[in-house]
Amino acid sequence: MRFKVLSILTVALFVAACATEPQDSGATSGKGSSTSDAKMQMTSKSVASAPTPGSVEDLVVNVGDRVFFDFDKSGIRPDSAEILNRQAAWLKKFPNHVVVIEGHCDERGTREYNLALGDRRANAVREYLISVGVSTNRIETISYGKERPAVVGSTESAWSQNRRGVTIVKNAGS
Repeated sequence: MRFKVLSILTVALFVAACATEPQDSGATSGKGSSTSDAKMQMTSKSVASAPTPGSVEDLVVNVGDRVFFDFDKSGIRPDSAEILNRQAAWLKKFPNHVVVIEGHCDERGTREYNLALGDRRANAVREYLISVGVSTNRIETISYGKERPAVVGSTESAWSQNRRGVTIVKNAGS
């Protein structure tokens, strides 16, 4: 009797397993696939989902919307200057955009101190963009101090990501 029950259960599980649709994991395998086939598929997907030039996504993905600062500093670092040069070129290419530069800090220090430091950081980004040819009337600034962390945590890794200036497209122009 037990043998019949086990046999029926085994057959039922086997049938159920065969009836399940295979899930496409996106990976290619087998005799006919190659690395170039996979790259071609990835490239065509990337092209199809590329951001529209001049869009907010274009700035974030292709240019970079944020720069980072050293601890207790508001000076523009060399790696940040490269990003700001790309932002300036993007803003010149799309002259109808107005941006807001947000100044942010890590969690250390008082609220008042970090609001002032965030203001200095936002203004450092603003002044850099102006120095490379972006019109002053297209750039606004705001400081959030330590109130809007990008990464929550009390580690150097988290703090370094929170010491930032972020360029936000205020409007898409008309």
